[in-house]
Amino acid sequence: MRISVIGCGYLGAVHAAAMAELGHEVIGIDIDANKIANLAEGKPPFFEPGLPEILSSAIASGRLSFSTDMADAAGATVHFVAVGTPQKRGSSAADLRYVNAAFASLAPHLAAGDLVVGKSTVPVGTAARLAADLTAAGSGAMLAWNPEFLREGFAVKDTISPDRLVYGVPSGAEGERASALLNEIYASAVATGTPVVVTDYATSELVKVAANAFLATKISFINAMAEIAEVAGADVTQLADAIGYDNRIGRRFLNAGVGFGGGCLPKDIRAFTARAEELGRGESVAFLKEVDQINLRRRQRVVDLTVEALDGRANEKKVAVLGLAFKPYSDDVRDSPALEVAVQLRGLGARVVATDPQAIENSRRLHPQLEYEADALDALRDADVLVLVTEWPEFRELDPVAIGEIVRTRTIVDGRNCLDAAAWRAAGWTYRGLGRP
Repeated sequence: MRISVIGCGYLGAVHAAAMAELGHEVIGIDIDANKIANLAEGKPPFFEPGLPEILSSAIASGRLSFSTDMADAAGATVHFVAVGTPQKRGSSAADLRYVNAAFASLAPHLAAGDLVVGKSTVPVGTAARLAADLTAAGSGAMLAWNPEFLREGFAVKDTISPDRLVYGVPSGAEGERASALLNEIYASAVATGTPVVVTDYATSELVKVAANAFLATKISFINAMAEIAEVAGADVTQLADAIGYDNRIGRRFLNAGVGFGGGCLPKDIRAFTARAEELGRGESVAFLKEVDQINLRRRQRVVDLTVEALDGRANEKKVAVLGLAFKPYSDDVRDSPALEVAVQLRGLGARVVATDPQAIENSRRLHPQLEYEADALDALRDADVLVLVTEWPEFRELDPVAIGEIVRTRTIVDGRNCLDAAAWRAAGWTYRGLGRP
């Protein structure tokens, strides 16, 4: 099938390459000429494991190409819209200007029977409005909403082998045709038994934000328990293990630490709250504001623990910050707790030297006032305190005995509760975790 993908940012670039890898003929379109030129050469504009390989393979096969001209989308049967929906400046609501612009630019190039598929995360009600706009334009194109559930660091796998597929489609014959086209596109996943949920527009829009809201709530719940554990003398890690054995709860996403970040969870729960208030049901998700506040408090708690470890004075002390990306296997520093901790410590007068396997350049563009070292050992050398805030494997596997020989003071703040506290203490370290004695 011939497919166009409108928007070649994180979501769109992965989707375009993955669809070509599955055998479709794909044209990726974006207004950023530099981005398109790099993608055409097989160079993704961000770090994502596995993407360079399938990008190069698809380009070499001739199934994948890129353009800045929306007219090149003409002739495709299915058009995926995968542009960003950032948080509005000065508001919690989602900014839909890029979605609206993409649909407006695409409309003149649509033909009867074409299927436009929304991938962007949008407030509930957006799809119905856009479907009406498509009908009014008179092209005869249909609309479906097919939310994405990608995890950064695993996006290629999640696109090619998703854990579920959700189709928001119109009723009647149009909906049946839209579902059939999507089943054809995702034929390999459907054939292996991937669950397919065919529903209406509103439900498909809510699925994504509800999933993110639930995950954010679960993370903030265990971080709230960490706050209680700290004053009660309990161990939140053992607490999570114990309640995680309950099948109704589960252990995943019950890791207390510095909290969540990135370009999805924070802005999505805020936009969900804003949309609920617009619909007159703000009280239904009012708890998400506290979820957000708990999350933000954990960043401050890591800063406070670090200052405590420095005997209350950070000024001119060397702080080695391990991690800048909001999560491992990513170079994404959008709303990154790790980067915010580093910046706050620098603001308190500390000499902050940060390291990360992938996110240094993105961090440097935002915060050139920090010092950066590509080699973790150079960052750690003569440090007064170590602060682990992104749980990259290379940081989790550091040898506390060997590292103890190069630092000034054997003190570590584990902002992800991912280290073996007993092993570090046995090596002579003062170990501080969140919600742990």
